[in-house]
Amino acid sequence: MLTQELKAAQEIARQAGQILLSIYATDFSVEYKGASDPVTAADKQANALIVHRLRSLFPEDGVVAEESADHAEALSQRRIWYVDPLDGTKEFIAKNGEFAVMIGLSIDGQSQLGVVYQPSCDKLYSGVIGQGAQLEIANERQPLRVSDIAQPQDLRLVVSRSHRPKSTEALMQQLGIHQEFPSGSVGVKIGLLAEQRADLYVHVSDKASLWDACGPEAILRAAGGCFTDLFGQPFVYGQPELRTTRGILCCNRAAFSLVQPVVQRIAEDAGFRAK
Repeated sequence: MLTQELKAAQEIARQAGQILLSIYATDFSVEYKGASDPVTAADKQANALIVHRLRSLFPEDGVVAEESADHAEALSQRRIWYVDPLDGTKEFIAKNGEFAVMIGLSIDGQSQLGVVYQPSCDKLYSGVIGQGAQLEIANERQPLRVSDIAQPQDLRLVVSRSHRPKSTEALMQQLGIHQEFPSGSVGVKIGLLAEQRADLYVHVSDKASLWDACGPEAILRAAGGCFTDLFGQPFVYGQPELRTTRGILCCNRAAFSLVQPVVQRIAEDAGFRAK
């Protein structure tokens, strides 16, 4: 049932969120791990807390976290926690509130449990595949279920706030979509789909990593949605390759069969290839 794991991940995400908010309120400095890849003290401190807590509570599990160095031993375990301590660092720096703590648990290569916490508005999304998803906000809990909008032209597309690739225009034109909403953080975007405030998210890039996918995948699938690569294939965790090399497609189930072939053509035009 993963009851203990879910409760622990929720508590740890909230604790990490408080670290983020304490630094968010200051005039913090920004470093760069690479081009367009910023990191702050908030990323590092939240990462340290989450990794320490998970290893203390579940010493037999592996932990793969964005700001941790060596993942080889963790990837040899059946159960692996994937951690993004601050998803949406650019939004954190811009102070627009669209950032999140993301914790996911994979078992035997498949995402099973996810928690996404958006501390700026105290929204806690969580889900266990096969057991449903929920949102906790203002001390109230509500179940999550994706929309049942089936016609592509009626879908509401959530797009990245920090960059707009050419594939976005192609996607909107080929599907006839005319409603789009910008947002930061993969986790926040998935929350919008699970709350039925959006219906589709497409990431035509190989820049994301499995810690961007594991937690959000569990939440979206637990809420009845689809979370695959651009070719409609499931993600496999526990692999040495940590990047999502074939992008990300998130959609409600009602429209997925019509959307996915269009997304695949756009991906192929952008140079992506199936396995």
